[in-house]
Parts: sequence; C-alpha cells; structure tokens
Amino acid sequence: MSDLSTMTSRPRIEPASRTWSASRIGGGVVLCAWAALFWFLSVSDRDAFYLSTRTMWVVPVAATLLSAATIGRLATARSRRPEPLGRRELGVMVAMVVPVLLIVALPPATLGSFSASKRTAFSGGGIEASAGEIASGELTLIDVAAGQTTPEGERALAARAGETVSFVGFVARYDDTAADEFLLTRYVVSCCVADAMVAQVRIVNVTPGAFADGDWVEVAGTIYPLGREVIVDASAVSAVARPPRPYLSA
Repeated sequence: MSDLSTMTSRPRIEPASRTWSASRIGGGVVLCAWAALFWFLSVSDRDAFYLSTRTMWVVPVAATLLSAATIGRLATARSRRPEPLGRRELGVMVAMVVPVLLIVALPPATLGSFSASKRTAFSGGGIEASAGEIASGELTLIDVAAGQTTPEGERALAARAGETVSFVGFVARYDDTAADEFLLTRYVVSCCVADAMVAQVRIVNVTPGAFADGDWVEVAGTIYPLGREVIVDASAVSAVARPPRPYLSA
C-alpha cells in the first residue's frame, strides 16, 4: 500500500513547451528569399538574361520546390529546446540573401562587346545545325556559326554566297576594326550564360561613326563566307531595341 501511495503522490512531469527556433526561422527566411527570386525571374521574364530556352524550365521548378521547402521549414520552426542563431550562421545566411537582393535591385544586363573578346568562338559540340539545314531555308546566326565548325558546314555555307540575309545583334569593335566596319555579335548559350559562346559576322560598308560599341542593330545585306570568316556587305543598318531574349540558344 505504501508503494502505491508513493506512486500516486509523485508530481506529473509536464512536457516542455515549444519555443520558436531562431535558427530554423532564419533558414526559412533564406529559402523564402530564393523562392521569391525564382518567382520574380519567372514573372518578369528575366530568366532570359541567365538561361537558354532549353533550360528555362529550371526557374518555375526551383520556385515551386523552394516554396514547398520554405513552408516545411517554417512549419517545423518550433522546438522543445532553445536553438539560438550564432554569428557564424547568421553571416552565412546574410551572404546567401545578398545575391538575391542584388539581382532584384540592379537593372538587368547582358554580356557585351568587352566580354566578346574574352569568350570562345563556336566549337562543334552542342550546335543544332547540320550541313543540310545550313544549305536550305533562312540563314541565321546559329547557321553561320555552326557552318564554321565543320568542313561540311563550311562548304554548305560557302554555297550560299551572294544571298541576302538579315541579322540582329550588337555592335562590337576592336583596335584593328576599320572605321566603316564592325562585328555584328550575338551570344549563344546551350545551358546558361556561363557557357556562352560568341557568334560574329563582319559587317562592311557601314557609315563611320553611325553606331557605337554595344548598340543593337539589324543588318540587311549580302553574305560572303570566306573560309572561317563571314562577311556581310551591308545594304541597310538600323538601330533596334535589345531583344527580350538577347541570347540565342544552341
């Protein structure tokens, strides 16, 4: 009996109350910031400044997954023991949010003429333009660039000498560029801007000083492929706005 009375007289141990975890809330804020960034890129079409058309699916998928992760993180943000946010952890979280703020706050910018001199020209890999495609249909800058990567493409491109073409790109000039010429330039990406390659054609018969470095123009003229160099004798050059999707997709 004494044992029974002792057991019944013991005080009940109440479970520890849950408190908000600063560490988990901080992680949720970081996830939320990145989810918001991907939704922003998707809604504003700024994904075109970072990805090719073939990889743009990454943006809505990332936005959805990060949103789900944010909800899950915040839903489990209460803990039975204190989880303070240390200085090092706070510093890491701030560093992860800074890129988000910069991308949202700064105006969108594309790779320009300065970068063109640092980028590689086209290699054979990843270009979806066969010799048959180059030999027929409307010539594009993708066709021109691809035609310079293989002997078959080069011959197919050479066979179209004297045809009228129309290309859109930006003006690039270097120290050895003649006053009445410029290089019509367009970046081509297969995945994202990190793998951007340069497609260029030499435009001749241009009014000196009419266009500045980096101006977007539309050029109409006659094409003359000469080995690995492609020349367009311009019949008309007009200023245009930067295309909504400034990069071509290989």
